[in-house]
Amino acid sequence: MNHSTPTPVDDTRAARGREPLVFGGIPEAEGWVLAPITPRDRVHFRTDRELPLEEFRRELPDGGTVSYDEGEGLYRVDGACGTASVLAEWVKAWCARHGTATVGLRAETDVRRRAPRDLPPAFLDELCRHYLPVSLKRLQRNSSTLRLHVPDPDDLTQQVSEWILKAVGQFDEGKGVPFGAFLATQLSKWVHDLGRNAHGRTAADTENKQQKAVAAFLAEHQRRPSEKELAAYMGQSVATLRRNSQTVATLNGLRNLQSLDGVGPDATEIMLPDAHEAPDEIMGEAEQTLLSHALTAACAPDPDARPDQRAGQPNVLGWATWYLTTWGGRTKTQLSADLGTSVRNMNVHADRVERALKQRLTELAD
Repeated sequence: MNHSTPTPVDDTRAARGREPLVFGGIPEAEGWVLAPITPRDRVHFRTDRELPLEEFRRELPDGGTVSYDEGEGLYRVDGACGTASVLAEWVKAWCARHGTATVGLRAETDVRRRAPRDLPPAFLDELCRHYLPVSLKRLQRNSSTLRLHVPDPDDLTQQVSEWILKAVGQFDEGKGVPFGAFLATQLSKWVHDLGRNAHGRTAADTENKQQKAVAAFLAEHQRRPSEKELAAYMGQSVATLRRNSQTVATLNGLRNLQSLDGVGPDATEIMLPDAHEAPDEIMGEAEQTLLSHALTAACAPDPDARPDQRAGQPNVLGWATWYLTTWGGRTKTQLSADLGTSVRNMNVHADRVERALKQRLTELAD
């Protein structure tokens, strides 16, 4: 084996007696010891607008570090053990001074992490180069989900590379689990989280459970289940299954959000009647159609944003909040319970819709 540029090998074969992997001239097991995982306190939070990260980083208390996950819109501030409450108060005060509201801020103690940059550069580089093709191969089973959220191959490579670094930071070599096995488990979790982050935790979990149940029934009986059979297989009532199926159907419909830009589904322009010739009821329908199209466009992905950014994903939660409170007669409190998210999180997504909707309606009015 060429230790300087190791070739991908199957983890199960490695466990059966293959020579240990060597990265940058350092055996993998020894490399982890050079930058052991250590405990720290951490503050997680989101904001209603993106922070000036460099300024925020410069003003952090001594010993503090910050990272930002663009895909989740999540900030993480790390500090020494025992500083969680101090860091949380500092973050809230800093954001308040800069006119920014924090969302879902929580402090966590004794978080075990390592900083990937503390590993020898050659070791880290070759480790990532080795596990990238291995990870891409393992993720082939999730290709439909990945294509939906990260359609560009270059962006997918970048996303998987970021996941590998994330796994490096979380891997605890003291638990006796090989890094390859730990990475495989985390990759499955993070792929599922793509849907949960984009479409809401409850809806994505419901869809995942239904898909697994249908697949299991199909494997056992060589046919798809009836509604009654699927309900029994999942231990639910038919009424619950129908309600959950409607949630999944709505989710799948929302996934196909595209900007209409004044064009109908058959690629023809939407013609609105002249106000002087159309009866009031027709104009009322036309105005509602116009507003519905504007709302859909306001929630569609920004074509200029990277797919892993929030703006690069359909704003499904914002769409549901606006549509169901405007035309569906629901309150945000009711939606919060149904969708398994907080009212504050709904407001963050709804505010994004409002900004885009105002711009869209201005363009249509012109």
